Amino acid sequence: MEPIAIVRSCFTDKFGIPRQAGLVPAATASLEMLPPYNRPEAVQGLEAFSHIWVFFIFHQAVARGWKNMVRPPRLGGNKRVGVFASRSPQRPNFLGSSVVRLEEIVAEGSGVTIHVSGVDLLDRTPVVDIKPYVPYSDSPADADNGFAPPPTSSLDIIFAPEVLDFCQHYEERQGRPLQQLISQVLTNDPRPAYHEDEREYGLTLWDVNIRFAVHGKTIMVKSVRPL
Repeated sequence: MEPIAIVRSCFTDKFGIPRQAGLVPAATASLEMLPPYNRPEAVQGLEAFSHIWVFFIFHQAVARGWKNMVRPPRLGGNKRVGVFASRSPQRPNFLGSSVVRLEEIVAEGSGVTIHVSGVDLLDRTPVVDIKPYVPYSDSPADADNGFAPPPTSSLDIIFAPEVLDFCQHYEERQGRPLQQLISQVLTNDPRPAYHEDEREYGLTLWDVNIRFAVHGKTIMVKSVRPL
């Protein structure tokens, strides 16, 4: 296989990426098609679909190799299951798949860019295939979630005043919904399942570092700084 596109994502660091696609609607990315796949005819008709499958390589997991048994975050990081019973990056061929919303296809000159949202993709991820999502086939009504039921959250997000000011100015300059993205990412609680203390955490979204801490059922966004 060879890459057909490269991801340009709001997630420039692994920590904070939602554990499944669709959990953070404000998370956006662009798929920059690579030659010789960057021709408009290669994506002709794709605009008729609301969602697409993106098949990609967990490129940062390759150096660590694969494992027969893994510890899924949804099981608290303590229980092991077989790699093929999980969506762990540490798989034999490091292949991942995500269903994302198709926002726009832009064909300019010799380039094609596919804009998507609801992503769980790390920046610079190599894409190896794209397919249209077909609900009647891809979402069976009797499908079971196994040990990964839909996530629920009862966490409240509070922003320090200076953080709100930064977000407002950032959104005016960049046209990116930073506050909304932070809220949606933190609502899913990106901490490891076995961490329940009040230590301070940091994550990176676009070109901004965010520091936060959890106190009971409240997440306090303490600071944001440009990288």
